[in-house]
Amino acid sequence: MIDTRPTLTDLEDHAAFAGRHIGPEGADVGEMLAAVGVSDLGELIDQTVPASISLADPLALPGPLTETEAIARLRQVASRNTVMTSLIGLGYHDTICPPVIQRNILESPAWYTAYTPYQPEISQGRLEALLNFQTLVAELTGLPLANASLLDEGTAAAEAMTMSRRVSKSKSSGFFVDADCHPQTIAVVATRAEPIGVEVVVGDPMSGLPDAMFGALLAFPGSSGVLRDLAPVAERVHAAGGLVVIAADPLAMVLTTPPGQMGADIAVGSMQRYGVPMGYGGPHAGFMATRDEHARALPGRLVGVSLDAAGRPALRLALQTREQHIRREKATSNVCTAQVLLAVIAGMYAVWHGPDGLRRIASRVHRLTSILAAGLRAGGVEVLGDSWFDTVRVHVPGRADAACTAARAGGMNLWQVDADTVAINLDETTTRDVVQALWALFGVAATVEELDVSAPDGIGVFARTGDLLTHPVFNRYHTEHEMLRYLRRLSDRDLALDRTMIPLGSCTMKLNATTEMLPITWPEFARMHPFAPVAQAAGYMEMIRDLEAALCEVTGYDAVSLQPNAGSQGELSGLLAIRAYHRSRGDAERTVCLIPSSAHGTNAASAVMAGMSVTVVACDDDGNVDLADLRAKVAGAGDRLAAIMVTYPSTHGVFEVEIREICDVVHSGGGQVYVDGANLNALVGLAKPGEFGADVSHLNLHKTFCIPHGGGGPGVGPVGVRAHLAPFLPNHPLVAEAGPVTGVGPISAAPWGSAGILPIPSVYIALMGPDGLRSATEVAILSANYIAARLAAHYPVLYTGANGRVAHECILDLRPIKDGCGVTVDDVAKRLMDYGFHAPTMSF
Repeated sequence: MIDTRPTLTDLEDHAAFAGRHIGPEGADVGEMLAAVGVSDLGELIDQTVPASISLADPLALPGPLTETEAIARLRQVASRNTVMTSLIGLGYHDTICPPVIQRNILESPAWYTAYTPYQPEISQGRLEALLNFQTLVAELTGLPLANASLLDEGTAAAEAMTMSRRVSKSKSSGFFVDADCHPQTIAVVATRAEPIGVEVVVGDPMSGLPDAMFGALLAFPGSSGVLRDLAPVAERVHAAGGLVVIAADPLAMVLTTPPGQMGADIAVGSMQRYGVPMGYGGPHAGFMATRDEHARALPGRLVGVSLDAAGRPALRLALQTREQHIRREKATSNVCTAQVLLAVIAGMYAVWHGPDGLRRIASRVHRLTSILAAGLRAGGVEVLGDSWFDTVRVHVPGRADAACTAARAGGMNLWQVDADTVAINLDETTTRDVVQALWALFGVAATVEELDVSAPDGIGVFARTGDLLTHPVFNRYHTEHEMLRYLRRLSDRDLALDRTMIPLGSCTMKLNATTEMLPITWPEFARMHPFAPVAQAAGYMEMIRDLEAALCEVTGYDAVSLQPNAGSQGELSGLLAIRAYHRSRGDAERTVCLIPSSAHGTNAASAVMAGMSVTVVACDDDGNVDLADLRAKVAGAGDRLAAIMVTYPSTHGVFEVEIREICDVVHSGGGQVYVDGANLNALVGLAKPGEFGADVSHLNLHKTFCIPHGGGGPGVGPVGVRAHLAPFLPNHPLVAEAGPVTGVGPISAAPWGSAGILPIPSVYIALMGPDGLRSATEVAILSANYIAARLAAHYPVLYTGANGRVAHECILDLRPIKDGCGVTVDDVAKRLMDYGFHAPTMSF
């Protein structure tokens, strides 16, 4: 008699995560294979993926963990982080995310699994939330127009620099930067300036300015915490023909003179302290606001109010740098995303607290700072400066290091400015006990209650006047039930992955498993300051190094930087590494970047930002790179050839069989091969770019590795390189461990970019294991070929590979239908939405 009882192994395998993550099951897969006309997945993959690039061996990754095991393991990793009271500041602050927002936005799949609101009919809720954010930023800054967020403060400042250059009438190539800006902001601006020929001058704007400049970046307040009258400085910048950019703190702006009233043409900063966790550096919503006359130059996305066909108010994206798809190398920015989820949280933080609540929070922070300063001075400690909002600097000759060491022993992190100076920053979470502990640290005996009645104000003449946040949305939802209902109404106006699939081709929408999402709000990850001593972040370091190693194994590269906080920034990082590599070999003239006509629009924009010129390579009738044209363009570029940027599989949905030859042709011309990692979802476990000829790629962790799109952000776009490019990966001025000394500088404000969401791909990889990752790729390819096979008779597939197969996406040609009966792709998309489906990508 045969024993048919399941074994323990059978029972444990049944609990595997991959089977629940990958949608099609056994019978479904069999039916799909039959429709495609193959016997099994192996046959389909052999017909689809060129044999010349196929992996012979499985990925060398640990076997899959169960969800319980994965969370237990990450708990151990998280426990190695030491969360202290953060008094560092420098643009990152501890904050309190209101529970109604944490549970119903940050932890709600209705918000975090949504895609970018390109189709406004099914995005009205998210668009309204972003409009709240824009209104908040505009009112805080005193400028009439704000975008829907940028990647962080450093990126926003760099974008403001290039925007100033476009708008300014000055012919100068000089850009002045206030030395009191945060050091990471100054460094990101410098990284972005050098390739495009901008000369950055750093100095004290109160002491003097260059005679010629196209713009100036000023700080109010800056790292020192001191408030300065910037209006006369702004007048001098304007007199020189430049634009004025002011980097401002959003909580300080509640109480202080807004940038627009000090002469700012552009205001930038980070909204992190509006309820968004520090997360060891991100993700956070940067902001940018400007004057109406500069609207067309504003980078990023802008939500606008229109009227629908029935005359009702409706929201849509009014301006966006998806213009790259049209303007390509003439695009004004390579940023094709925003930080939507974080911008929504920040906007809703203001909705929840309202103007009175924000004033109360800001006033409490400022009052505690004033009391701290008064106590220090009364105790004989020298406090530098006579104005402040939330930061004071203490002069302790020769004792700064000892003071910071003693603070750490007491569970507090201060910032050591130099050997003689310590900076102390207070925030929303600071308590009276913390102030008392700080006094004790410096040998001061005082009480908060006694000094509360006598401590002088630190804002003085810089106090804000007039109303703030008068729109009803900021004055209506201050009870739990009303706020909860408001958030539910908005989410009901959207489609996200909790309701329906989102078939957007290269964008690779995957439902983000709850287990993967759990760790991001753990305090061990969420409350870490990015500039805390690295020894306190041992858990983060372990997770980061393990994730880097896993990504190297998946891609075949030798080194990975996790710093780029969007795919566009990963592109720029990779191209800057190529540029630096050539220059290190004396090949500074290698500036020509070849880009196929099928490429994503950000490729060309990124190349120009990296100081390169773009030459377009033609594609043949099958959607492949035209090899004859490639050879001609390589020959034409000669010793000026820097690189080629090629997406693989292509944006046409094709595995090009000549990919190795493409790499060889470019290498023979002295160039480097950049493979855009947007479509890595069709390669994981099947082929490795670093082994079939690529030198560098950026990867989209918000696509292939399950970080949710969050309605259009956050994203993470790490860059992987072969060994010869590793010395030129991004680094950071404040954290040596973040990159090589010979690196190109920081590409993002934080050392490891959006580190706070790296637990998501880490858990995903651990849950899937090598076989699960390969299976996900195989089924993605099967799904695309199944759709192509089922629809081909009615909707011709525009491009296919050598054996008539497509990759993990396919392009359907609706032109015959339009020509025959006038039905357009827009009509099809809108009809799909009528039935509750998210429409596929439509070509521009």
